[in-house]
Amino acid sequence: MPRPDGRAVDALRTLRFETHVQRQAAGSCLIRTGNTAVLCAATVEAGAPKWKREPGGWVTAEYAMLPGSGDRRVPRKENGRAVEIQRLIGRSLRAAVDLVRLGEFTITVDCDVLDADGGTRTAAITGGWVALSLACEGLVRKGLLAASPVIHPVAAVSVGLVDDEARLDLEYLEDSAAGTDMNVVGIPGSGLIEVQGTAERAPFTRVQLTRLLDLAESGIARLAEAQRLAVQDGLR
Repeated sequence: MPRPDGRAVDALRTLRFETHVQRQAAGSCLIRTGNTAVLCAATVEAGAPKWKREPGGWVTAEYAMLPGSGDRRVPRKENGRAVEIQRLIGRSLRAAVDLVRLGEFTITVDCDVLDADGGTRTAAITGGWVALSLACEGLVRKGLLAASPVIHPVAAVSVGLVDDEARLDLEYLEDSAAGTDMNVVGIPGSGLIEVQGTAERAPFTRVQLTRLLDLAESGIARLAEAQRLAVQDGLR
């Protein structure tokens, strides 16, 4: 099947960031990738979790699809899928931060899907990093931290095999038709944080896996540059 929007196989969807969309959040970002839109908001609280024995702070995340985000109403309740996704987001964002440098603060990044057209979890990670970075820069500007604890850009993107063709950044119609689909989280130029890949039909080969990861890493590099510009714009 051809790509619904006519993109090249290695092209990202149209990407837009809007920062400071929630006035009272420490950092916020609305990310739009194609028709998918996710609101990411970072909240800072004093103190680390009581169970945490190591020095430093903590970064965690919550994820939800709002009732009107899909083609049918999404109930307002936590489910196993949402829990799995928010753990992925939390793990990914912690990889961006020096928790010791964060000090005795806990940052929660809430990711709410406004519109879902594939890639909601990867958009949440990519937009969540922008919200997290703005929140940390806010702590520096208030004199509560000497420097931002964010040490790496972290971004995520989906890849998949559709009609045995490797494609980057799948929208819903492609994702639902993919023989293999993957979500890849990485630090541009420094490696991968997490790879979630499943063969929906026939197994994929090592050659196909390499092609998919190469596509993902090229997308992650481009996303990271867009993140950098979004944070830069948000700090003006």
